Amino acid sequence: MTARPQGPARITVLGAGSWGTTFAKVLADAAADAGAEQSVCLWGRDPEAVQRMARERRNERYVPGIELPAALTFSSDLSEALDGADLVVAAIPAQALRAQLEIAAPSVAPDSVVLSLAKGLESSTGLRMTQVIAEVLAEGTGVPAQDWARRTCVLSGPNLAMEIAREEPTASVVAAPDHEIAAWVARCCAAPYFRPYTNTDVVGTEIGGLVKNVIALCVGICDGREYGDNSKASVMTRGLAETTRLALALGGHTTTLSGLSGMGDLVATCSSSLSRNHTAGRLLGAGLSLAQVQDAMTQTAEGIKSAPAVLELARRHGVDMPITEAVVSVLRGETPVHELAPRLLGRDLKSEGNTA
Repeated sequence: MTARPQGPARITVLGAGSWGTTFAKVLADAAADAGAEQSVCLWGRDPEAVQRMARERRNERYVPGIELPAALTFSSDLSEALDGADLVVAAIPAQALRAQLEIAAPSVAPDSVVLSLAKGLESSTGLRMTQVIAEVLAEGTGVPAQDWARRTCVLSGPNLAMEIAREEPTASVVAAPDHEIAAWVARCCAAPYFRPYTNTDVVGTEIGGLVKNVIALCVGICDGREYGDNSKASVMTRGLAETTRLALALGGHTTTLSGLSGMGDLVATCSSSLSRNHTAGRLLGAGLSLAQVQDAMTQTAEGIKSAPAVLELARRHGVDMPITEAVVSVLRGETPVHELAPRLLGRDLKSEGNTA
């Protein structure tokens, strides 16, 4: 299977948090702009919250002040929401994705396309989200994992949900093994304020989107320690270098990491006060313990859970990632934040272009 049907599409977004709600709005606005007969359903697990969204056309907890499109429908019933869905969008936090998808799998159509919005590695297995999706859906539907892998896409880029919800211009990238499927998904979410590009480098796109969370934690720590712009720019630049090394070791492409899902996402996540990972890092840098940071955060900072898995993956492939290693050391309580600085940039002197 390659190109998707050109007729009406039924799309279901699983997860009514900030990004899931925002992306459901993007999909509905894209359909309205294109004059397409495209139905979009947003599923959430809390029936009371879902009913409130349907009644008020708002999700005040996660995207306050944003009016949701009239065409957007809502459901807390998984089988109802997934019935006949051509495109299933997984907007569920990385560490919860497997468990939630195991419940959803029997209701997922065996020929549907799946789009992952999560940016993380599964901490228990070290798998990327597209790998988790293919594995779980194969077990739950009886369709071979390689078939699901061909129809599982990832969307990444500078995706700060509130800015997109406010319809501020944003570009992202949809990656899929099959370019025609990536292009179909891109058409589904091409709203006036949201420009999706495409590529076929799923590995590079995912690695860029997940490792930037770890680098953003480090930049946040720098802010919490009141380091200046030189420090933060150095961490971002060398962070991109180690992200690229890991992506290349896994089969990704250099050009992907210099694009929206690499540099673009890194800049946004490391620079914005809306970034959960930057916020978590800043609180750590200011002296809060990891437990205190997690208590203070109302939403998930994926980098906290993913960082140890990223480091383990890097070590398995012989990839040097000094910034990631330093962040993990802080998260594990092995290095106090005031001793972090000497560990950030590595000790060996070498050419900047050295990717080894």
